[in-house]
Amino acid sequence: QVQLVESGGGSVETGGSLRLSCAASGYAYNCIGWFRQAPDKMREGIAAIYPDESAEYYRDSVRGRFTIAQDNAKSMVYLEMIGLRPEDTAMYYCEADRDPSLGECFTTVAESRTGAFNAWGQGTLVTVSS
Repeated sequence: QVQLVESGGGSVETGGSLRLSCAASGYAYNCIGWFRQAPDKMREGIAAIYPDESAEYYRDSVRGRFTIAQDNAKSMVYLEMIGLRPEDTAMYYCEADRDPSLGECFTTVAESRTGAFNAWGQGTLVTVSS
C-alpha cells in the first residue's frame, strides 16, 4: 500500500544539489529511510532518521554529502543532497514504518531490506551528468 509521495528529483550537473521530499500522510512514522536504485543495480538503503531519538544513519557513499531531516509535524522528510556525482544517478524512494526500534530501523536500511517497512512511495528520479 503506497502511502508516501516523493518529489524533488531532477537533472543536475556534477557538483550540483537537490532536495528530495517525502510526504507521509496519515501517520507519524518513527522510522523513515531513503533508498535508491540505479539502472541495473539492486536497491540500496542510503539514509534513515529515527526522530524520537534524533538519530540519523548514512551509508558511507553519501555520508558528508547527504543530510536527512524531518519537519516538526513529522509529516515531511527531506533528503538534502550536495556534491552530487554521476554515480548518484538513480530512482530515489522513501520507506517508513511506525513500529521498529532504532536498531531495527537502521539495520533495515543499512542492509537495504527494501519492502520491510509498511509504507513506501513510487520514487523520484535523480540524474547527475558529468
